[in-house]
Amino acid sequence: MVGTRCIVGVRAMETGKPVLFAVSPVRELGHGISLVSFLLCITCPGHSFSIPFQRPGDCGLRQYYDRASLSCEQCPDTMQPGPGGTSCVCLPGYKLMSSHGPVGTCQKCPENMGVTSDGWDCIHCPSGLTLSGNCQCSPGYILIERDFNGTLLNKAVCVDCDENEPSFTSSNAFGHRCERCHDTFINRSNSCSCQQPNILAGGICFSRANNFLSRVLPTIRFGHLGVMLRSEWLSLHLQASAAACLLYSNQTACQALGNMCVMNMHSLGSPDSDACFIFRYIFTNTARLGSLHSIAFWRPNLPWLYYDDQPGLASRVLTTSPFPSSFSFKSREQEHSSKLPFVAALYDVRGNFLKWHTLDGGLLQLCPDIVTRLDAAYTFGTTYEQNCDLSLAKILADYPEPVFYDVYLSHPGSDGHRHIWPVPVLNLNLRYNELFVNQGNNINNWLLTRRIFLVDTLSGRETTLTNLPRVIRIASKITISICLVPNTYKGLIYPPLMTVEYTDVQIQNPNTQTVKVSFSVNYEMRQSDSLVQTNVAVGVLGALAVLWSILKTAAWKRRIGSPFVDLTTVIHFLIFYAGALANVFIVVTVGSAFYWLILFKGQQYVSVFLPLPVEEENFVTYVGCAFGLKALHFLYKLVSQLSIDIFFIDWERPKGKTIKSDDGLKSDLAPVSIWRTYFVGNEWNEIQTVRKTNPLFQVIAVLFLLEIAGFKNLALMDPSSSLLKSEDDYIAPWSQTLRYGVVTALWLAIGLLQALFFSVVYERFVEDKIRQFVDLCSMSNISVFILSHRCYGYYIHGRSVHGHADTNMEEINMNLKREAENMCSQRGLQPNNDIQTFQISICNRMRIQFDRVHANITKRNGPSRFLQSSSTTSEQSTKAYHTMNKFLSSFIDHAFKDMDYFVKDKLFLERMLSMEFMEPMDKSIFYNDLKHSFSNVLFYGNESTLLVFDMLFFCVVDIAAQNFVLAAILTYLQSECFRLIRATAGQKNLASKTLIDKRFLI
Repeated sequence: MVGTRCIVGVRAMETGKPVLFAVSPVRELGHGISLVSFLLCITCPGHSFSIPFQRPGDCGLRQYYDRASLSCEQCPDTMQPGPGGTSCVCLPGYKLMSSHGPVGTCQKCPENMGVTSDGWDCIHCPSGLTLSGNCQCSPGYILIERDFNGTLLNKAVCVDCDENEPSFTSSNAFGHRCERCHDTFINRSNSCSCQQPNILAGGICFSRANNFLSRVLPTIRFGHLGVMLRSEWLSLHLQASAAACLLYSNQTACQALGNMCVMNMHSLGSPDSDACFIFRYIFTNTARLGSLHSIAFWRPNLPWLYYDDQPGLASRVLTTSPFPSSFSFKSREQEHSSKLPFVAALYDVRGNFLKWHTLDGGLLQLCPDIVTRLDAAYTFGTTYEQNCDLSLAKILADYPEPVFYDVYLSHPGSDGHRHIWPVPVLNLNLRYNELFVNQGNNINNWLLTRRIFLVDTLSGRETTLTNLPRVIRIASKITISICLVPNTYKGLIYPPLMTVEYTDVQIQNPNTQTVKVSFSVNYEMRQSDSLVQTNVAVGVLGALAVLWSILKTAAWKRRIGSPFVDLTTVIHFLIFYAGALANVFIVVTVGSAFYWLILFKGQQYVSVFLPLPVEEENFVTYVGCAFGLKALHFLYKLVSQLSIDIFFIDWERPKGKTIKSDDGLKSDLAPVSIWRTYFVGNEWNEIQTVRKTNPLFQVIAVLFLLEIAGFKNLALMDPSSSLLKSEDDYIAPWSQTLRYGVVTALWLAIGLLQALFFSVVYERFVEDKIRQFVDLCSMSNISVFILSHRCYGYYIHGRSVHGHADTNMEEINMNLKREAENMCSQRGLQPNNDIQTFQISICNRMRIQFDRVHANITKRNGPSRFLQSSSTTSEQSTKAYHTMNKFLSSFIDHAFKDMDYFVKDKLFLERMLSMEFMEPMDKSIFYNDLKHSFSNVLFYGNESTLLVFDMLFFCVVDIAAQNFVLAAILTYLQSECFRLIRATAGQKNLASKTLIDKRFLI
């Protein structure tokens, strides 16, 4: 049902034409308005329901408040407003000649005569007049104005009342005076007796000729329980109210009749003469009286209960005419434009008008709370939810009788006065021809109504009004929906819709029974455009992701030296596409979240509302897809890093030394120390999990900003941009979109700041482990040969410019001094060049030879103990190590003419696309690399992937648990787990590929 009327309204606005519906014959006598009135209404789709807003206090001295039209009317010259201001009474000294509705006719009494106490005659008074023009007696005397037969006397005399013509008097309820009978007795029986064939009900005598009044059913149906019971209240008042309303246009009776129909859930289609059937019968048969305020559904003297039952009428009422006032979020000068000025006309169950009252203070909210939080429901743009469980004992004590509400939204009129706009009601319990038509999503089937109540503990009493009711009815769910006019930039809305759902509760033990109630205010707008735009963005970027994945697959094929498309190629394409598509979803979701966050919170004149929770399902799905695909891409990179081929090339050569022996002095070669290799290998092991950001600081900083600094309050579905909330402030529901936007904004901002600080400050003034590792290789006279793919990898040239590094401290210091003073050649691979890092693309012949030598190394994973390896195995490992060292050092020294290489710079486009256009056929290619790209096989070079993966993990946990603290803890734990996996498995791979015992990798 969410957003349905917004979509219909958009279509009506787009066409700009009246929508005509086929008018079926009148379904039943009591169910339709006159055809002429309906056709007049249907041909005016732009008809406004705006009504001048008047309260009883707005009426002048000679005006009364007409409860039917909710407006001030003028009393005749001979009359004045009566007590309560809802009718006119004769002026002092005037008698009543006739009475019809709230206004009658009066005639002035002759001089020296007063008006009788009933107001119908003039009489000589024994001792003066009161200020109201009536006779008065001395204290302790009873004023008797008529004799025994009802004739007026000059002096008071106690006589029996004469019920016949011309007196027509009877004893009053107190038995101390004779009073004129009700007009209905005199008109029907010419006496004060209601004789057959007339019917007496509620003190009114009416003719049996109105047959439907004689078969009124005082029943109430409780649909949730499947119970229909006889209501004592309806038994006492329904027939009399119907008769007084139909025959005498008594406003109070008509209002009471309308209240009884509201108690019966406005239900239509029943062949029985229940309250709603009678109300519709009277409505149909008073069409000659016209309408109030040009609204065809509102008859004089009758309350407005229905918008009628014609198909498609609901969509026109809700989406044809915008509400004639605009709203804003941040208007301190005009506070009314940021509040929803709801007002309600209150009536008691007997049909008496009580007062006008704003909805502030929780008038329609059953759940108790402080006024500040209750009134937040009507702050424009604030999505409001209130839920609680109420005890039936408290409900019975607080609501002995129902109060009925006609809700309006006030606005300034063009005449400078306040006007009111009726708020239509969608009663989910309404039955039309035994069907709950308002519970479907088809707005064309809805039947809109007006009056509501909160609690009815009266109609469910069966035998007496003093006993506990058998069933009570509670408005368990009230929702006010505000729909934004499409393409508005001025905060225009359609008329609000109040959806009410009642729950029937059978009384068993009120002290233990509870009922769940809720009150909410939702804001809707047409989300179809944004959804289409999001889907288009995903489609377009997804197509680009396919092209990017094809390029990445082609680059991968070239790097593995395979020209064939096989199953492995397809799998890698899907993995590359998963990574690219994950980036697409990330861009779309983060961009959408930023859009809603900035635009919704920053707007003054409202142009957008947030998506409702049910409308965020696609967004949450996109976030889930982004996480799943990014996790697959991350695991692929992790596995790739754990399976690289790496070898440390030792350039150190044995030096001659003199050895004393029995035969004298002789010369021999001193062995090359392995400790330099171990040291470099240990440093490589340490930098495998070095990152540009600190995961612990990341989650702590994000959690601090969210929970302590209050940035989480930006994710609330309210227009406030304040970060701090007091204890008395209402806390709106979370928007999943805004929550995601706030988290991703903070996560990316803190991550970028960390990376910037690490690159600009820490690496420059503290330590740069990546560049320090390159320097260490040079000082250790060791190069690093890395193959991340079969024919692609990285090379770190660490050959010492001093020829050797296995020496004492004095010589090392001397070498460093010479290098600082430029007294030696540069460290680069090529002469007069200091570039030490390269991306390498080796030819197939080189790879085959590498595999032959490498096969001997990978036969064993290195010694597990120092003394437990057999001499044969140790010798084979040593021989394999020296063979690989000699082979790679010879390759670097251009010793193999059939496996030579050349050095060049990558083209700009090659660097941008991270691929190589030139395929190494006869010679390998070394690409100069100033950015130390070998970090791509470390965590260091994949910081963006790690940062985004952690961010998505945090968001997914938060979406599932709605808990920032839990998301932060789990995110840090998973990052530590993957760091340990990378460190442990990477150490094992390093020991296996380089023959460095893992016990030296500390």
